[in-house]
Amino acid sequence: MAFPGFRREADISILKIVVLAAVGMIVLTVATFAFLVWSTWKIDTVSVARQSELARHVISRFRHQIAHDQESATVWDDAVTNVRAYASPESMDWINANLGEWMHTYFGHDAAYVITAEGKPVYVFSDGMRQGAGAYNSIAATAAPMLGELRAALIRGDPIAPDEGISSPGVSDFRLLNGRPAVVSLKPIISDSGEIEQVAGEEFIHIAVRYLDGTFLRELETKYDFGAMHFSRTDEERAQKASLPLTTTGGDVIGYLVWEPYRPGLAFLQSITPALVAILLCLVGAVGVFIGMLYRRAMANREQEARIRYLASHDSLTGLLNRASFETRLDAALSSAAGTPQQIAVLYLDLDRFKPINDTLGHPVGDTVIREVAERICRLAPEGAPVCRVGGDEFNVLVPYAQVEEIEVLCRAIVRSICQPIDIHGQNVFVGISIGVALSPVHGTERTELTRKADVALYSAKASGRGCYSIFGPHMDALVRERAEIERDLRDALSDYSQFEVLYQPKYFAATGAIGSVEALVRWHHPTRGLISPAYFIPIAEEAGLIRELGRFVLKEACRAAAAWPIANVAVNISAVQLRDEGFAMEVMAVLAATGLAPQKLEIEVTETAWMDSFDSCVANIRALRAAGICIALDDFGTGFSTFGRLHETEVDHIKIDKMFVEGLGKNRGDEAIIQAIVELARAKGLKTTAEGVETEEQNAFLTQIGCDELQGFLFAKPMRRADVADLLSKTGWKRKAFVGGLGRSADDGKKEIGG
Repeated sequence: MAFPGFRREADISILKIVVLAAVGMIVLTVATFAFLVWSTWKIDTVSVARQSELARHVISRFRHQIAHDQESATVWDDAVTNVRAYASPESMDWINANLGEWMHTYFGHDAAYVITAEGKPVYVFSDGMRQGAGAYNSIAATAAPMLGELRAALIRGDPIAPDEGISSPGVSDFRLLNGRPAVVSLKPIISDSGEIEQVAGEEFIHIAVRYLDGTFLRELETKYDFGAMHFSRTDEERAQKASLPLTTTGGDVIGYLVWEPYRPGLAFLQSITPALVAILLCLVGAVGVFIGMLYRRAMANREQEARIRYLASHDSLTGLLNRASFETRLDAALSSAAGTPQQIAVLYLDLDRFKPINDTLGHPVGDTVIREVAERICRLAPEGAPVCRVGGDEFNVLVPYAQVEEIEVLCRAIVRSICQPIDIHGQNVFVGISIGVALSPVHGTERTELTRKADVALYSAKASGRGCYSIFGPHMDALVRERAEIERDLRDALSDYSQFEVLYQPKYFAATGAIGSVEALVRWHHPTRGLISPAYFIPIAEEAGLIRELGRFVLKEACRAAAAWPIANVAVNISAVQLRDEGFAMEVMAVLAATGLAPQKLEIEVTETAWMDSFDSCVANIRALRAAGICIALDDFGTGFSTFGRLHETEVDHIKIDKMFVEGLGKNRGDEAIIQAIVELARAKGLKTTAEGVETEEQNAFLTQIGCDELQGFLFAKPMRRADVADLLSKTGWKRKAFVGGLGRSADDGKKEIGG
């Protein structure tokens, strides 16, 4: 029961408090505004200083990068041979393709010159095409002292700092060319093998030029958010804008890079000033509108109650229904449909490849992905269809339908939509989605039964390769039970390892035909099911958390066996799950110590797809293993989504060419070109190559001819037991034969392997 007199007295007291509070808030607001003005000035000062330091670092790194770019072609026997024969049309074409056009198209260099020991230009590339020797005159005066400095360094034999990441001496500096700022970099054209005799100081010199205006500045604006960046010969704009002097190694300033600095403090102050003014005005008029305040307070209470009710039934991140509300809606829909022709589909959706996004990019990015996925699902779902976020990266959708085809069309549309890139702050993020579907009344009329069967169908979609949908079928229950049995049997088998056997498939040096190394391959001899394919039980081991134990067993067996063999190394396949384990590198070193195998005799193989998906989370282990002398190999090379483009970022020593390319030799000229490109790319990066799946002499001949280092396949040897390997190695010569008997099949038959 309410008491009006008491309520009025309370309102008067509140009014007094409001008046005093309003006066105090006015004073506080003025003081706060003054403090904010001072704070924004300090923040902007620090921000401009940081931007200048960033610009200085970027320009310095860019200058050194040009020299590194040059060495992709200047440290090369072919380059030395062709520049010496520059008078030959064929050699000049080679020079144009590799020292001019390649540098322009791949690295963005604006001009390139090749200079003889006498200072004569024999090749000029500028304005996107080859030019006459006379075009060199425009930079000759600038290049002359730099040429002298480089040749003097070559004659002296100046050492190269080991931490600079370069292979040859060089000279680079900022210069003003025809009124344009530029980086001018000089590199000698030298032999990479050391087999070509060259007189110090008489080498041909490659000059690269990259202008620091135009497209270069636009790239800096885009990548680092510098505003309206341009070049100025003077520093007249320094008072209003930020600037960076371009200083030569001699201390001369050739000009300034000037840009509109980002001032976060000022931007923040400008954004909140209207709010501060509004607050002040509201406080001044608060007394006069006290009745309105009481009314708004009542309304606010109502809104808060409504929001509480909303939050109790919706997911806070996406605004979708939560699990409890969805179950209520599903129960109501099933009850309404009972005894009628109405049909209902329950969709269970789960994102693919979402965990690596959280692990590598962070949970805020993961939350953004979840919100975008929720929006895409809602756009495609029929109007009024309840959409629910079950939790994590899982969703439910309730869809009335007349024909099953309607559900199939919807599922395909959702899969296509989710596979499209998600733009987060200019970075494309990719996920996929798998969908399980249960239909009512076909698959049941109870909520728990329908959601269970939709979950089983989702499991089937995941097992089918992800990025697809599955509608529940009776056989799926059997598959789930079978997989559970395999997991249970696998767990039991790991109690004593007696059901597992490690086989070894030799790899042969292509040049000599001798055995160079072996690859360890695990086999599971199930007591009732017989030999189970690694492609089947390895994913189960990974999902069940058993892969570490299985991998540890195989690693120990392989190292113990290889310690007694006169081979270069033993290769052991490793799961990405193991590599993500923080203690994996220490575990490997412990196994090596226990078995007596030298680190240099162990090679760790990781599939390319797993590498690309998990590199950021396992890079510490990779670096620790390589630092210990262990070789890292990239298996199934060429099948990943970004192999060629990201090879320069990849910390590996060895790549294995996937068998699908080898199978196409003699049938598909494209495969021949791909393999040759892989071998040449690996050679340029200093990586060893192995071709797997070699089964014919024609494949053998082609791979040997193009310079593949190692060959592996049924043409030479099948996987064999430890004793058979020892017997093979004891034979004189260890030369390869057309066929060496063994047991089982290897990675050459397309089955997934694990060696640790």
